[in-house]
Amino acid sequence: MKNLEKRIFRLAEIVEIISVSKATIYRWIAQGSFPKPIKLGGPRSRSVGWKSTDIDEWIKDRVQA
Repeated sequence: MKNLEKRIFRLAEIVEIISVSKATIYRWIAQGSFPKPIKLGGPRSRSVGWKSTDIDEWIKDRVQA
């Protein structure tokens, strides 16, 4: 698998990369089986994203499992 660049992915990109719904991603986060997003703005901001390195590692772990 191609090593992902070091960047921040937004939810729409994650949905496209791993081909699952938003609801599934948030369910996996609640279950502790998917990386938690990081806040992108100030304390009042609701913007979040995922570090590409975390997603790359998650994909590698899934392939090895």
